[in-house]
Amino acid sequence: MQSIALKQAASISIDAVVRSLPGRRDVLRGMWGNKPVYVKKFIGGSASRYFHRDLAGVELLLKSGIVTPTLLHHGLTSDESAYVLIFSEIENAKNIEQIWPDLEALERLSLAHRLVETIAEHHRAGLMQTDLYFKNFLLCNETVYTLDGDGIRRLPRLLSRREMALNLATLFSKMDVLDDAWVPTLYRHYCTHLNILYSQADMERLCHFVQKIRRRDITNYADKKVFRTCSDVKVESSCRSYRAVADGFLLQQSALALDVFLTDAKSNLKNGNTCTVGLAQLAEHQVVIKRYNIKNWWHALMRALRPSRAAVSWANAHRLLISNIVTPKPLALIEERWGCLRGRAYFLSVYVDAPDVAKFYVQNTGAETKQTVAQNLATLFFKLYALQYAHGDCKASNIKIVNDQPMLIDLDSMCAYRPSWIGGWRFARAHVKDLKRFMKNWQDDAPTLALFKQAFQSTYPKAAKPILIRAGIL
Repeated sequence: MQSIALKQAASISIDAVVRSLPGRRDVLRGMWGNKPVYVKKFIGGSASRYFHRDLAGVELLLKSGIVTPTLLHHGLTSDESAYVLIFSEIENAKNIEQIWPDLEALERLSLAHRLVETIAEHHRAGLMQTDLYFKNFLLCNETVYTLDGDGIRRLPRLLSRREMALNLATLFSKMDVLDDAWVPTLYRHYCTHLNILYSQADMERLCHFVQKIRRRDITNYADKKVFRTCSDVKVESSCRSYRAVADGFLLQQSALALDVFLTDAKSNLKNGNTCTVGLAQLAEHQVVIKRYNIKNWWHALMRALRPSRAAVSWANAHRLLISNIVTPKPLALIEERWGCLRGRAYFLSVYVDAPDVAKFYVQNTGAETKQTVAQNLATLFFKLYALQYAHGDCKASNIKIVNDQPMLIDLDSMCAYRPSWIGGWRFARAHVKDLKRFMKNWQDDAPTLALFKQAFQSTYPKAAKPILIRAGIL
């Protein structure tokens, strides 16, 4: 059991590491005397700056009467190598990020109302949380606790209404895109709680902010953050290779070592000129290894300066997960490199033993189950439509069914489109292509085809009906 010796207080016994940002900060759980506590430990060259900024934010929350865990102690460790903030543990509290996905729709809406009230209390006190993620809030007995003093700032005196709207929109952007229909109701609740006038124009501007912030955050995460060391990914890079490995996945093998698992063509899932797919048991995981091959020198030249297809799959897997769309967990990205030139690349993900959608409909005869899965698939495609993602290859084998929910695989052709006029037109064309390819799977199965047409027609709103017409669904 680890312990932390403090300069002017008793030592803390540490039970677990809750979160770690290497070289900067650790969040730890432990005992301080007979009290269960959480500890923020700040390390590295910027420890003092981050410590004092977090402490200042906590003091602002306490001074304003906003509910937050009690600060028990702050100061240096005994060797003066780190700073600590010690907070009392909130008994039976649940982190909202962890419980949110498992809540039913009405429960999520109720919790969203409480979060809106909390944000309104921040704004009334002249404060805002600049790091608005659900993980920075706890729920205990219907009370919402605000965490992370590091993100607490004073609202600017100028343009404060606009900053308040952007701050509220940031909270809404963390909800599922399907829950955007709640935004008008939640904004009205916010206005009532702050006793300000509700305006339709302000609400429409807020909806625009929500979409813009969601796109920005997803893009920054999937296209930038997961390609460098962060709390979710550990990266090692040299002039000969690049490795991005999911936190907690202990990958010891090199690229050459991974090739051993792909040598038996008979046992591979796929053997192609440009792609070889096999299974392996790695770090206590059943893993899918997807190797993107180089066919010849011309192919090598064409791929050398472009993002590898493995990197595209890595980014898109994280893009889907942060967008609440189910896909196998990405475990690692490995690229062979010669300076800035890319060679063969590997994408590793968790293997999910589940039937694809075509096999699922052959194996299951229950009409109710088929209807449920058809509706879930229509919802998946509508989420892709709302987020402007095109998969690029919607054949049945690229959609698995797990617990009646669709799971997308084979993401190297997936594209996220920009919300411009040209981007919107190109996305509409790509989405129609996805729908047509999906419906083609059932061209010889009239009952299933009719079932999917009905599901799509009931799921897509009236504004999206032209898409269904172009896809031959209406």
